[in-house]
Amino acid sequence: MILPSMPRTILVVDDDPHIRQLLAFALGKAGLDTLEAADGEEAVAIIARNPPDLVILDINMPRMDGLEVCRRVRANSAVPILFLSSRDDEIDRVLGIELGADDYVVKPFSPREVVARTQAILRRVNAPASGEGQGDAIIAYNCLTLDCESWRASWDGQDVPLTVTEFNTLRTLAARPGRVLSRDAIIDRVHGPGFAVTDRTIDSHIRNLRAKFAAVGAEGLIETRPGIGYALGPCTNPAV
Repeated sequence: MILPSMPRTILVVDDDPHIRQLLAFALGKAGLDTLEAADGEEAVAIIARNPPDLVILDINMPRMDGLEVCRRVRANSAVPILFLSSRDDEIDRVLGIELGADDYVVKPFSPREVVARTQAILRRVNAPASGEGQGDAIIAYNCLTLDCESWRASWDGQDVPLTVTEFNTLRTLAARPGRVLSRDAIIDRVHGPGFAVTDRTIDSHIRNLRAKFAAVGAEGLIETRPGIGYALGPCTNPAV
C-alpha cells in the first residue's frame, strides 16, 4: 500500500548525532520529514509543541531515558512509538511494549529495517479496515465497540485509549468473535506475513489490552486458550 502523499513527520530521538543523521537521511529518501531530539527532555517538549506522526525512540539516553519518555507521552498521546534498543535484551523490549510502544528494533540495525518498520506502522495508522470481517467502519460486540475510522475503542460507552498496535490486535480478534487465533496468525494480520515479532511481544500487547479494559470494568476481554492462542471473550457486563 502506498503511503498518502501528505508528508509524514518522524521524530528521531537518540543521543548519538550519527544515528540521528543516518536515520534522517534514510527516512528522507523514503519521502518522510524528520525532526531530531538529542535527549528525552527535548523529545517530550517537541512532542508537546509539534506532535509528529511517529517517534523513533532510543531507550538509553541521558537526562531522561526512552522508557520514561514513553511513559510520559502515553499519559496523553497515542502517537506511534518505535523503540531502538542498544541491547538484545528481551526484558527491555517487553517493558517497552508494555509501556505502550508499537514496535522495536535492536541496535546495531539496518536503516532500511527501521524505515520499513516505520512505514509499516504508518500504513496501519492510515489504512482503512480491511480483510476478513474488518471492512465495517464500526465493530460492535456486546459491550465492546471499535470505531475503525476514528481509531476509538469503548466499553459500555466508556472510551479506552489504545495504541495503534493494541487497536489492531483487538480489532483482529473482535472481527472474529469466538474464533481462536494463534500468536502467529495475530502477527500476520496485524503486522503482515513474515514480520519479525516475538510471541512475547504479542503477549505484552494482550496484557496491555486486558489491563486497560479492566480499568473500566471489563473483565475477561480476551481469553487465553493454552497451547493455541487467544480469542475474544463474551464482552458482557457481569454487573448487568
